[in-house]
Amino acid sequence: MSSVKGGTPGVQGITEGDIADYLANTPGFFERHAELLASVQLTSPHGQRAVSLQERQMEMLRDRIRGLEHKIVEMIRAGQENVALAERLHRFVRQMLRTTDRGLLPGVIVETLKDEFLIPQAAIRLWGLGPSFEAAPFVQDVSADAKSFAASLAVPYCGINAGFEAVHWLDDAPGAKSVAMIPLRPHEAGSEGFGLLVLASPDPTRYAADMGTEFLARIGELASAALMRLRAG
Repeated sequence: MSSVKGGTPGVQGITEGDIADYLANTPGFFERHAELLASVQLTSPHGQRAVSLQERQMEMLRDRIRGLEHKIVEMIRAGQENVALAERLHRFVRQMLRTTDRGLLPGVIVETLKDEFLIPQAAIRLWGLGPSFEAAPFVQDVSADAKSFAASLAVPYCGINAGFEAVHWLDDAPGAKSVAMIPLRPHEAGSEGFGLLVLASPDPTRYAADMGTEFLARIGELASAALMRLRAG
């Protein structure tokens, strides 16, 4: 008597696979032998007790339903979070559009981001503006190194505070344990930048190096589009 797949001895070379194929391709078998369904005993996945085939099927269905319910709950939660995020972004854009005084716009961007997205600290610096803003606080203390760093960012930087110059633009630089730095450009990545937006948190995991930056990039694009008004002179 030869051994077969699954370690089950076969009869005249019949394997478990042969039996499974036969049953799968012979739907009338259990109609002709209905008594077998009632006599089949299987081990419950929730213990070592023996259960009937029907009970095992019910347990499998209940497990599947629980899994689907969990996925639905997660989808609903994600949907609610996306709606809330969209509303915050909408209010951010609306506040920028409502700001008619160009000189107030950088401060409005910083404060609105802090309020809407619960950001403990934020700062902004711009360069290459018209002469009207030479004495404005948002153009002060920007070195050539800071400008070069902003130009090097193809995407927003997220990670720990490694002593970046831009962090010193914040009110409490030592309290910034993780930071996000968003380059401000007139167009897409690769064009010459004219500013840097810094977000910071005392939580070292808030802006992790492995987090996605797509949303932050969108924030940068929106802020850049609004701030282009300051470059007109």
